[in-house]
Amino acid sequence: MERKVRTSTLLLCLLPGVGYLLVLFGLPLARVVYGSFTSTAPDETGLGLSTWQALFANPVYMDGLWFSLWLGIAPTLLSLAISLPLSALMQANEGSQKLFGTLYKIPLVVPGIVAGFLVLIVLDRGGMASRLATPLGLSIPRLVRDDLGLGAIIASAWKTVPFMTLIIAGAMAAISKDVLAAARTLGATQLTILWRIQLPLAQPGITAAILLSFIGSLGSYVIPSLLGPAYPLPLSVHMFAEGFQKGNWPMVYAMGTLLSIMAVAVLLAYYAIIGSLGRSKPGAA
Repeated sequence: MERKVRTSTLLLCLLPGVGYLLVLFGLPLARVVYGSFTSTAPDETGLGLSTWQALFANPVYMDGLWFSLWLGIAPTLLSLAISLPLSALMQANEGSQKLFGTLYKIPLVVPGIVAGFLVLIVLDRGGMASRLATPLGLSIPRLVRDDLGLGAIIASAWKTVPFMTLIIAGAMAAISKDVLAAARTLGATQLTILWRIQLPLAQPGITAAILLSFIGSLGSYVIPSLLGPAYPLPLSVHMFAEGFQKGNWPMVYAMGTLLSIMAVAVLLAYYAIIGSLGRSKPGAA
């Protein structure tokens, strides 16, 4: 009897969180997956694989899938390369924290479409950067609507850096100051402290920042539409065109499911890499 009471109490405690995830995430995701196996063709009824076959048979969509992954991974790596040293610098002394603590948060309040227009105005051909470089005899490479989507990557990273820094800096701030002081007492340099202490202890926060930033960049629509190349287009743009312009909702569901599967695959690969790095460290269990 007592065991049943404990089980019931545990289920009641978990119900708000689990219920929230089930209603607002699980059911919509199940509807999307289910819809991907339907078809708009009048001669097809019930469930089938025709939508998936059309998706994989179209090279435009496949190129869009790989380009979506590129636009998800590249801004995340670029943002991480900026956020890690910035977060460590903010923890180094109070002066750095006061200086950067406000400045790096400014892009957080700027909408994505505004960030895209800012990059467009500055980096597009004939933009501010080009006009400033021309009198100096310099030439700015094409960064807007280029084949690699560099303009979209820069704009996404500009928006992602403050968000990632906020999470990583918070994780580093939670590290005991006594641990850092002990390391300095034993002769560790600031770089050694960052590499051997701060990064390992802040790993959960770094992981959360990477995952959230990657998912946000992967599904971005406005910035790639404004700054990306005419071809290939990411699946997020194709989803809008197929759904709102053509009404082909089964294809939209299939694209959304495929993006979710690829996102999970990338995240599993990330965890595998982190796990292998942890096992390769000397003295790791």
